Amino acid sequence: MNNEFFDVEVRSVRRESSSVVSLRLEHPLGQELPDWEAGAHVDVLLPNGLLRQYSLCSETRDRSSWRLGVLREPEGRGGSAYVHDELKPGTKVQVRGPRNNFALEPAGRYVFIAGGIGITPVLPMVREASRLGAPWRLVYLGRSRESMAFLGEVRALGGDVHIHADDESGLFPLADLLGGLEPGTCVYACGPGPLLNVLQSLAGGWADPSRLHLERFTAIGTAPEPADGTDTGFVVELTDGTEVPVGPDESILQALEAAGINQPNSCREGICGTCETGVLGGDGIDHRDSLLSDDEREAGDTMMICVSRCKGKRLLLDL
Repeated sequence: MNNEFFDVEVRSVRRESSSVVSLRLEHPLGQELPDWEAGAHVDVLLPNGLLRQYSLCSETRDRSSWRLGVLREPEGRGGSAYVHDELKPGTKVQVRGPRNNFALEPAGRYVFIAGGIGITPVLPMVREASRLGAPWRLVYLGRSRESMAFLGEVRALGGDVHIHADDESGLFPLADLLGGLEPGTCVYACGPGPLLNVLQSLAGGWADPSRLHLERFTAIGTAPEPADGTDTGFVVELTDGTEVPVGPDESILQALEAAGINQPNSCREGICGTCETGVLGGDGIDHRDSLLSDDEREAGDTMMICVSRCKGKRLLLDL
């Protein structure tokens, strides 16, 4: 992954549905953009100063441009509204990445489930499965067809594609879908929290629940409670010797910001990975993100500073 921000130019802003626009990004000098794999996203620093993550939904083999899909979120914090209302072709934005927390793993066959804007990372995944020659099925769910982006491209995929609009057919029978999977099938799903929660519940009785792969846009729920019910303060030390106290009612990220140390961040919920920070030592990490694997948590060398805390009194961060 490219950890440095670099400039790209917005070549087009296109309406894809009643609530989604797509952005076509290119290098200002016409250079090739970095390689990426299905499921990847990029960090986008908008001209208004907001940092957001958007899944890449173009063709992985096309390095001349990237495409992003952006859902207008009325209850959001201003990023999607800016993209929909103010971002114009010709504008330069800064990007970082790609990074991939939702990579497509080898499997005998695939079922892809996309809810709403969740189609963005799923589209490249379906194309990749087709290139690999693996059998696949795509179920694309939305409240209405008017709200569902890239419908033409989804239909053009061929294969086993099912487009389901709730206002036409009611709720989709997810239990039937997941209850009849053939051995060796992996399920990849992206979409709203309630959809993913249902899928996670249905997969709870599988012999191998790891066959279900989810990408969330919001945290699963509130951060885990400390063992005694009360968070305590601690100190983070930076590599230059600076010490920053973290109070019981603030995150490491908030404490750093209060000290004038601004780290890249976006979701502030432990789901996007933008604020991931190396840990060089200390009293152990109280992981509260929804992103790191069990092995990554056990290694104890990285954390999401927007939600995770220290188990003791001190952490040494790679900052």
